[in-house]
Amino acid sequence: MSGQSSAAPANGGITPLQQMVASCSGAILTSVFVTPLDVVKIRLQAQKTPFPKGKCFVYCNGLMDHICVCENGNSKAWYRAPGYFNGTLDAFIKIIRCEGVKALWSGLPPTLVMAVPATVIYFTCYDQLCAALRVWMGSHAQEAPLLAGAIARVGSATVISPLELIRTKLQSQKQSYRELTECIRSAVQTEGWLSLWRGLGPTLLRDVPFSAMYWYNYERGKSWLCDRYNTRDPTFTITFISGAVSGSIAAVVTLPFDVVKTRRQVETGELQAKNLPCQVPSSTFYVMRRIVAQDGFGGLFAGFLPRLIKVAPACAIMISSYEFGKAFFRKHNQERLLRPLQTSNT
Repeated sequence: MSGQSSAAPANGGITPLQQMVASCSGAILTSVFVTPLDVVKIRLQAQKTPFPKGKCFVYCNGLMDHICVCENGNSKAWYRAPGYFNGTLDAFIKIIRCEGVKALWSGLPPTLVMAVPATVIYFTCYDQLCAALRVWMGSHAQEAPLLAGAIARVGSATVISPLELIRTKLQSQKQSYRELTECIRSAVQTEGWLSLWRGLGPTLLRDVPFSAMYWYNYERGKSWLCDRYNTRDPTFTITFISGAVSGSIAAVVTLPFDVVKTRRQVETGELQAKNLPCQVPSSTFYVMRRIVAQDGFGGLFAGFLPRLIKVAPACAIMISSYEFGKAFFRKHNQERLLRPLQTSNT
């Protein structure tokens, strides 16, 4: 994306609709590739510390977090009776042998329903904002990805937050849509419309810095690798490596906020599962102090390795497939423009 003034070059020579299609395909591929990793991780966790009835855990397959309420001692059907696994590879083999290959993609449908539209909004907004900011910021155009990434994440998280709340209530309380509608109407009447965005603060504290750092480091890393290998257009390998490295850096820096968000999600889900009133959420920094008091400073970085193992490939697959899709549409558009010229010359 260059700092040209015309709309087409600024957007990389593709339309917003084509950007949406490219990001949609990237989101689907990311979900398909990363979901098995998290299914195996949850199975291993359940084996070491069985989930008691009424407890919750967070399931995340690279694009979206899902609150899962445990039933009959070991959660939903797709996490029941894990058996004894000696490690990650052994878990993969035994799950496929005993339950079939489909079991590795348990929980994929809710991601496709919610995470894919959110990802499409996020990536398309980023590209449009980044192109406009590069022109507007002039000599400071290198900082455009930082600002564009932050704004795009605020927009997509704000739009999807009420849907997250609705999904959590459906999962935790097994309500019909009529009961859910009454519940939401009652909450809006008593607490106001802002109640639909409960929990948005911790989400933004984690996701906005992550997004800003990710896009800034990604664009700089991609430019550096292109210069190093003397290529104008980034290859699939360059975008894959840039995405993995930038995602890893952002994941490590924002991990304390992720720990806080996960803990608050679990506590809220457990209250809803027991039909108890949700307490007024504590501030993010209060929860941080509580974690440090209970588990020490290292508690803020709990789950460091699993998060890194999950985020790095998810970011790499998402961005490389997205860039590949954009390159495909760019080439398609150029060929379509050249076709009439070639016909007239012949």
